[in-house]
Amino acid sequence: MSLIVQKFGGSSVADAAGLKRVAQRIVATKNEGNQVAVVVSAMGDTTDELIDLANQVAPNAPGREMDMLLTSGERISMALLAMAIHDLGVEARSYTGSQAGLITDSKHGKARIVDVNPARIKEAIAADAIPIVAGFQGVSQDTKDITTLGRGGSDTRTQPQ
Repeated sequence: MSLIVQKFGGSSVADAAGLKRVAQRIVATKNEGNQVAVVVSAMGDTTDELIDLANQVAPNAPGREMDMLLTSGERISMALLAMAIHDLGVEARSYTGSQAGLITDSKHGKARIVDVNPARIKEAIAADAIPIVAGFQGVSQDTKDITTLGRGGSDTRTQPQ
């Protein structure tokens, strides 16, 4: 049995139809006898729209608050994707970056991963569930604040543990 990690960007999950297609693809991979873990980005242009809105409200917003705002896009995607997978009869569990064990430094907007504790992801897989992780985010080991990894941060690769 192989562990397949699938990553879906914003254009893949831009709307309900896209979310359903992605869910079908994930379930098909699982039904082929694989263990599956998923990383998902915010839907469509959500991140850009949130940045534009923040700039209208507060052009010099604190980095901490920008990270809190911007991570909401991935949270929406991960929850909706988990619902779509459940609708296909397969258990899925959504996790924020911090829940998934992505530990970062405290640099808001361009945090670096300093450690990964995949215990909850491993538990989900062991329970035959599909873990869906919000990309682009983690939690600071020092401040315990939500952090973002910068644009493209969902594509970060680490060595297997």
